Amino acid sequence: MFSGSLVAIVTPFKNGKFDEQSYAELIEWQIANGTHGIVPCGTTGESATLTHQEHERVVAFTIEVVNRRVSVIAGTGSNATDEAITFTKHAKEAGADAALLITPYYNKPTQEGLYRHYAAVAKAVDLPLILYNIQGRTCVNMMPETIARTAKLANVVGIKEGSGSLGQVSEIIQQCGEKFTVLAGDDALTLPMMALGAKGVITVTANVSPKNMANLVNAAQAGNFALARTYHFKLAPLFSALFYETNPIPVKEALAMMNKIAPDIRLPLTPLSADNQERLRQVMKDSGLI
Repeated sequence: MFSGSLVAIVTPFKNGKFDEQSYAELIEWQIANGTHGIVPCGTTGESATLTHQEHERVVAFTIEVVNRRVSVIAGTGSNATDEAITFTKHAKEAGADAALLITPYYNKPTQEGLYRHYAAVAKAVDLPLILYNIQGRTCVNMMPETIARTAKLANVVGIKEGSGSLGQVSEIIQQCGEKFTVLAGDDALTLPMMALGAKGVITVTANVSPKNMANLVNAAQAGNFALARTYHFKLAPLFSALFYETNPIPVKEALAMMNKIAPDIRLPLTPLSADNQERLRQVMKDSGLI
C-alpha cells in the first residue's frame, strides 16, 4: 500500500515558531525530486517538542500543501495510548493517508502492552496504521512474533523497522507475509532490507538528497540491485554525516547550509558543534549539495 522513498521531513522553525513558508517550499522540492510520500511529525520533525496545537497544524498543513499528489503518513505516536488515539483521530479527520505510531517510549511496556496499545488505536480509528519499532529511541524492541500478531489487526498495514537487525527484518517478513509492508527505518540499511523484501524507506537523508534516495529505492524496486548499489555508495557519506549528532540536529544544519531553512532547533536539542559543522560541510560539498 505504501512504498518508495518516504521522507521523514523536518519541521522548520523561525523565531521559535513553525515556519510554514519554508515548510511548503520543502514539500514542493521533495515532490519535484521524486519523493513518494511525506511523513510529518516524526522524530526528525521534532514531534516530542511540538505542542499539541503545533502538531495538529503541521499535519493539517502538510495535507493541504501535498493536495493528494503523494501519500501523507502522519506521525501520531505517543507513550500515552489515549494521546496516540487523539492524534490519530485528528490525522484521519485532516485527510492523512495513514498514521505512523512509534512504540511507546519511557514506559517500557511488555510485548503484551505493545500489542494492546496498537489494538486500542486500531479499534478507535479506521485509518491505515504503520508501526514504528526503534529500540534506540524507546528502550523496547517489538519482537517479530508481536509484530506478526499485531499485523493481523485489520488496519495495521506495515512497519517502519529500525531495530538495526537484518535477522529481525527477515523474521518479520517471513512471519507477516507479502501483504504486510516493511519499510526501512535506517537509511544505510535500505538496500539490504529491500533485498530481503522491504518496500522502501522512511528516510532522513531524503531531506537533503531526495532525488538520489528516490533513485536508490526505484532501482531496488525494479530489481536492478547493481544500480541501487551505485546510489547506496553515493549516499553512504551522508548516511553517516547526518547522524554525527542526535537526529535531527545534523539534517537541520545541512538544510540551513543549502539555504532551505533557518537552522533553528528546539531544546533540549542544541545546534551542531563547530567541529561537526566543518565535517558535515565537507561531506555536503563532496556530495555536490552546496
